[in-house]
Amino acid sequence: MNNKFESITRDLAKETLNKEVVLDSAYIDGNWEVIESSSISHNGIDKHALYDPSTGDVIATTRLCTKAHVDAAANAASQAILSWSQTTVSERASYLNAIADAMEQKFNQLVGLSVLNNGKPIAEAKMDADDAIACYRYYANLIAAQTTWTEVSTDESSVRLLKTFAPVGICALIVPWNFPMVTTSWKLAAALAAGCTVILKPSEVTLLPELLLGNILSAIGLPKGVVNILPGAAEVGAAMTSHPLIDKVSFTGSNGVGEKVMAQAAKDVKDISLELGGKSAIVIRADADLDMACDIISGGIFTNAGQMCSATSRLLVHHDIADALYQKLKEYTQNIHISAGFDPNTQMGPLVSQQQLNQVHKYFNIATEEKLDCLIGGQILDRSGYFASPTIYTNVPMDSCLWTEEIFGPVLVSRTFKDDAEAIQLANNSKFGLAATVVSADEKAALEMVLQIKAGHLWINEQQILFAQAGWGGFKQSGIGRELGEDGLSAYQKSKHVILPSQ
Repeated sequence: MNNKFESITRDLAKETLNKEVVLDSAYIDGNWEVIESSSISHNGIDKHALYDPSTGDVIATTRLCTKAHVDAAANAASQAILSWSQTTVSERASYLNAIADAMEQKFNQLVGLSVLNNGKPIAEAKMDADDAIACYRYYANLIAAQTTWTEVSTDESSVRLLKTFAPVGICALIVPWNFPMVTTSWKLAAALAAGCTVILKPSEVTLLPELLLGNILSAIGLPKGVVNILPGAAEVGAAMTSHPLIDKVSFTGSNGVGEKVMAQAAKDVKDISLELGGKSAIVIRADADLDMACDIISGGIFTNAGQMCSATSRLLVHHDIADALYQKLKEYTQNIHISAGFDPNTQMGPLVSQQQLNQVHKYFNIATEEKLDCLIGGQILDRSGYFASPTIYTNVPMDSCLWTEEIFGPVLVSRTFKDDAEAIQLANNSKFGLAATVVSADEKAALEMVLQIKAGHLWINEQQILFAQAGWGGFKQSGIGRELGEDGLSAYQKSKHVILPSQ
């Protein structure tokens, strides 16, 4: 077993929480500022609880920010951008590499906090930390290689046209609870590389890894006000997206909230990036290897307990192999080890919260009412914590909400198809267009198929591997814009063109 796993325990996570995580505070202008009071919760207690999803126990309480903290953070970011936007590319790259170095030094602590607060299996939390570190390094290298000025050829010999890039300004970054560290790095690394200053709102459900990030930013000496971290709920997000000092909003989350973010940002015509929902398809052609297909199907829906916007939650299988695939997939799913994230044998952990468990339970009840064919699962597990069974429904009607709506849990719905044309039609028959997977022995045929599927990120015979170099984003209601890759940097830049006389 990797040594990085051996020392990651619940005790380490709790020790890190008790000794290193700053609670009841917001990170503003390079300092932790105590939150004196926050919105009163429904039970009258001026505290926000954080939970261990594997037990349902409270692991910590903290206070959440209010609109006043958004004003303070925006003012700090506004002051900081005057100098930060003028730093050299090499200076910004140095800070990004320093963040990556510090995260490597805190690797076990970050992974432990993610397992404790999010419920992820250790193996998945480790991949998250690795991916986040790689993202900071990628943008350090990318910005260092970007040409400061480029001469653009023109038809007019009398002038020269030069092109350069400027930071878009002060950015509000709102990240979700399903991938702490990862989604933050996608947004924060690109924003800092571009020369922007930032207000970051991590999800109030999974605050712990992002709160440790504040310590890291102080430790590396990042100039004050460049990054501000506000633990807050919807009130804080709304104040950020509508704040007059904010130039850009980057939001990852549900479509319902995304629509509100878009409306709030429209008032001042803010630049906006939205990474929203998905109901992605996985197509199993008749020539597919069934063992490989089951492995890829399982990874696409049961990783992170299905709490992925890219989850390939609609299975399309050629009717000639459907019975054989379903039988093998059922056996495969029966053998998934479901337990707490700190158990090194865990393959699927709990859902992140009681609210998310209730959401999945709602769809189980709908499936029962609709008398859907349940191949396996369909139950909330009778144990402490927020555990749902990995679930597969077959022959699901296309008008069922289980087929059309994003469930965000370990729930797979399936239909058969007779040929590639029908598979493509079914894959595209969704209001979303984020991702898709095709499994086939014929790579050429699979490639022809994915090029006709309206999705932003596609895999052929592969798990949902992501690289910082590959842009991320979708079509239709899956969002606006792209993250990662060169597109991710461009999202935080504005091009500037200068016309000069010819030399």
